[in-house]
Amino acid sequence: MQGSGDVSPLAGQSVRVEGVVTGDFQETDQLSGFFLQDPTPDADPATSEGLFAFARSSFKDVKAGDRVLVTGKVVEFNGWTELSPVTAVDVCGTGAAQPARQSLPRPEGVTFEPVESMLVTFPEPLTVSDHYNLGRFGEVTLSSEGRVFQPTDRPGVDAAGNARRTLLVDDGSTRENPPVIPHTDPRTVRLGDTAFGATGVLGYGFGKYRLQPTKPINFLRTSPRLPAPFPVLGNVKVASFNTLNWFTTLGSRGASNAGEQQRQLTKLVAALKGMNADVVGLMEVQNNGQTAVQALVDALNAEVGAGTYAALAHPYPGTDLIHVTMIYKPGRLRPVGAAQSSTDPVFRRPPLIQTFRRVQGGQPFTMIVNHFKSKGCDDDATGPDADQGDGQSCYNGERVRQAEATLGLIDSLGLPNPLVLGDLNAYGEEDPIDTLETGGLTSVTKRFVPAPLRYSYLFDGQVGELDHALVGKDLLKRVTSATIWHINADESRILDYNTEYNPPALYRPDAFRSSDHDPVVIGLTLPGGRG
Repeated sequence: MQGSGDVSPLAGQSVRVEGVVTGDFQETDQLSGFFLQDPTPDADPATSEGLFAFARSSFKDVKAGDRVLVTGKVVEFNGWTELSPVTAVDVCGTGAAQPARQSLPRPEGVTFEPVESMLVTFPEPLTVSDHYNLGRFGEVTLSSEGRVFQPTDRPGVDAAGNARRTLLVDDGSTRENPPVIPHTDPRTVRLGDTAFGATGVLGYGFGKYRLQPTKPINFLRTSPRLPAPFPVLGNVKVASFNTLNWFTTLGSRGASNAGEQQRQLTKLVAALKGMNADVVGLMEVQNNGQTAVQALVDALNAEVGAGTYAALAHPYPGTDLIHVTMIYKPGRLRPVGAAQSSTDPVFRRPPLIQTFRRVQGGQPFTMIVNHFKSKGCDDDATGPDADQGDGQSCYNGERVRQAEATLGLIDSLGLPNPLVLGDLNAYGEEDPIDTLETGGLTSVTKRFVPAPLRYSYLFDGQVGELDHALVGKDLLKRVTSATIWHINADESRILDYNTEYNPPALYRPDAFRSSDHDPVVIGLTLPGGRG
């Protein structure tokens, strides 16, 4: 019935088949059917021995291990060969089918079609590489050979190879936002955790093969939560953090009610307290003067001590709903001159520029906090800003122009020891980063963070570095360490401050999933001054 291709040679015909039930998902909030399989495989490895019977609840007496005779019509349902409708099911005994052993990555050009609807097992350890839809649809993605990186983030990665390494694991349900979410006990799975013994039936839907587990998957917590960033060395600690829309105005972006806002603020404060940086460049803070940033500083100081942090005022924040800003410790750093920015219209969110010196004196350094144009496509993305199909998405041309303008500011303003940091919306090997590096800046994360740990964001099942810190030649000599604190990209979004759909018991007043971007922390050892 399955045939050796994507479409059954018997499509449209009514048939009666015999097999052993390998997976029972007949409830109305499940797949409304069951899987059956010939326990005696034929000699053709290109043809599947399994089939899905869309049987709804009329045949609820069927269970895994039953030997059944099933009558129904062969159809192709959005690429999935199945019997629908099923008109008769007769249980005629019991039996068993052994799971077919599978491995990843799949060879080039090979799909899961030969084992569609069969009972399969993946005996190798696999890495959790995506959980974006864990809360909404009960899905996680597992991969061989570790995490899955964006192709434009580093050399040697390609999209086709990534696809061959991955396996989507579903929950056998059609229910959206289920009250009980799989893989959350005793701890919600993180990216980097290891799965053992993934076994189930291989369904298909929404353009992807999906493993519907027939027994629990064992997860080893190989991606530990760090309560604080890896220590960085030096006498000045600098950080960059995208706050994911910290707004004091409710119902705009960020929190939709006062309860959510307090939960969001609690998590942001926990993250900033954990960084314990001397100066932090912040992105996605509401552009409402000092109101939002000062509210954040006040809550942070309530935790770490009155007057510990102060907020800079942005001289030209622009007209976007969000802007970049900066907080610092007056007891550790002293601003040198006034904060600066740029009125160049290439910056939709103008940068914030401030030179600092340690309170003891000595060598200054200049923070240039930026938030480049996002990758999202719209009708205005035309010409060089349209998606060129090279993996850099839309507005890459604009981000390159913003990178060029940033270099121009360093030169025209004579900024001493520049440190460009922020959410640049470009992965590590994309044109905007190449532009900054060609212009004389060096990525400190590429220099100091090991490649397997060099990522700050998860998108479409692939991680990469959107949040950067690049320094000039002279300051590079003073960078003694750098790290990325993985408190967000590895964590499922069901753990954030939102109350819609997120199970209440999962919320914790800690730094984890305080945002969707991981903070970057840099250690500088600056000479001069007393002490």
